[in-house]
Amino acid sequence: MAVHIHQFLCLKDNFGVLLHDPATRATAAIDAPEAAPILAALAAKGWILTDILITHHHFDHVQGIAGLKVRFPHARVIGPAKEAARISGLEGGVGGGDAVKTGALEAKVIDVPGHTSGHVAYWFADEDIVFTGDTLFAMGCGRGFEEPAVVLYHSLMRLAALPGETKVYCGHEYTLANARFALTVDPDNAILKERAVEVAHQRTAGEFTLPTTIAIELATNPFLRADAPDIQARLGLAGADPAAVFAELRERKNRF
Repeated sequence: MAVHIHQFLCLKDNFGVLLHDPATRATAAIDAPEAAPILAALAAKGWILTDILITHHHFDHVQGIAGLKVRFPHARVIGPAKEAARISGLEGGVGGGDAVKTGALEAKVIDVPGHTSGHVAYWFADEDIVFTGDTLFAMGCGRGFEEPAVVLYHSLMRLAALPGETKVYCGHEYTLANARFALTVDPDNAILKERAVEVAHQRTAGEFTLPTTIAIELATNPFLRADAPDIQARLGLAGADPAAVFAELRERKNRF
């Protein structure tokens, strides 16, 4: 099924993303970091906003809801039911296993707690697209603000189990910084080294580094590679439980 994706920056480094179904002309905004750039993007495309799909309650993902509703009062605001009390304007709460439609496009909701307790991702399986918010980043992952590291690790493994060709859109342009950290814990990874060079060139040229894919992340993202012997040995954790290795990786990234 045809789908159009339009990606642009909001705030400093948040991504605004529009998902458009040309068959029905329905359009969803994935998160609402800032109303003005989203409204400008809609106007430039000539699209009408029908849905706002929220991944989690953090202010830089929801503060644009009110402004979008002023211009598009009939747009549905959907987001994690577990965070309903923390998302002003939420009209429909969803959780893992639920389905959400934008026009004829259907997403499966995946629970991915860790960064926040109720964080969700939206997987459009027929379109090979997943919107991961601040759980999975290109070559990185979000901080575990509201849950222990093991919870975030298992959430990442749910995403890692998606088909390799799945295109990943995340909430921030953090890829270059994530690549620099990844090289400190996985320095002999030839694919990672090549990708780090490519990402540096993209950012110098002012290009976005997204989307990535699940397959690329499995090859280069250390947070999805906590079972890799090279990484475990580098951390002095050879043979350790991958969840424990992940926790150490996350702590090192926090200090990086």
